[in-house]
Amino acid sequence: MPPPVKSAYLAKRLAGLFLLGGLLLLAVLAGIVIGAKHIPPGQALAGVFSPDGSENALIIQELRLPRTLLGVAVGAALGLAGALMQALTRNPLAEPGLLGVNGGAAVAVVTVIGLFRVDDVLVYVWAAFLGAAGAALLVYLIGARGRSGATPARLVLAGAGINAVFSSLTAGMMLLSPRSFNGFRFWQVGSLSGRDLALFVRIGPFLLAGTVLALLLARPLNALALGEDAGRALGARPGRTRALGALAIVMLCGAATAAVGPIAFVGLAVPFMVRALVGPDQRWVLPYSLLLAPVLMLAADVLGRVVAAPGELETGLVTAFLGAPLLALMVRRGRVPQL
Repeated sequence: MPPPVKSAYLAKRLAGLFLLGGLLLLAVLAGIVIGAKHIPPGQALAGVFSPDGSENALIIQELRLPRTLLGVAVGAALGLAGALMQALTRNPLAEPGLLGVNGGAAVAVVTVIGLFRVDDVLVYVWAAFLGAAGAALLVYLIGARGRSGATPARLVLAGAGINAVFSSLTAGMMLLSPRSFNGFRFWQVGSLSGRDLALFVRIGPFLLAGTVLALLLARPLNALALGEDAGRALGARPGRTRALGALAIVMLCGAATAAVGPIAFVGLAVPFMVRALVGPDQRWVLPYSLLLAPVLMLAADVLGRVVAAPGELETGLVTAFLGAPLLALMVRRGRVPQL
């Protein structure tokens, strides 16, 4: 029979997961109901499950349902990627861009716009994903050189250098090609609008594979947090854990960034807040981040529709406005959980 203290701890953590699941369902409902045209919840649900071809059903099927599903998928991906990045680097203020993901995606997108004159969003997705994967691989190869291997500090330094190079390349491409600037600026702001279910289907396999891999790394990451020697004594393999973690980050953050552009602060703030609630145990940090991040993403998307109605603010702008003050407040109060 398990000790009462352990049972109470487990029950509390599971209750938190169920609570976040309920909040996520409410956020999904709000994403479907709230917009420039108010649709009652009953009609909104009918438009999802039994569309009748009416105007409201078309709005739900063509506009709100795809962006809501994409918001859930992208939010979960960014939350998990942020938690992995912070665990791998042992830096509670790290974010997925440190692996060069955003920089690589940006270079790829601006290249296909400027050199190949492509205007297809689906082409942007594949270009950005390949750019993100290539950048992360380059960061890992540079960080792994030498006897010490791919330590957290070396990966961060390699990522910072690669990001600086890619930022310069992106800026230079936009200066030389006005077409690149005009097309890139709409992708760069980060938005869920204008995406359809075909996009969701294309990034779905990458997000699913990255999610499964991330959740399977919870125990190895806990062992790695104790240090290299202690982790090996517990059966962990630091090199393999870091490589698999980097692969999961590329699949999650790469696909998410490719689909909607760079969304600020979700991958940084959500794991930060989760650790303040449940501590550093990755067995809870990862699933909590998986549920809390899409809640924040959908809340930002809905808020962007409300505050600027009948127009809307892009999701990336709203997450920056929400995340930056919250993070600054937590840091000022000294609530920076150590890893």
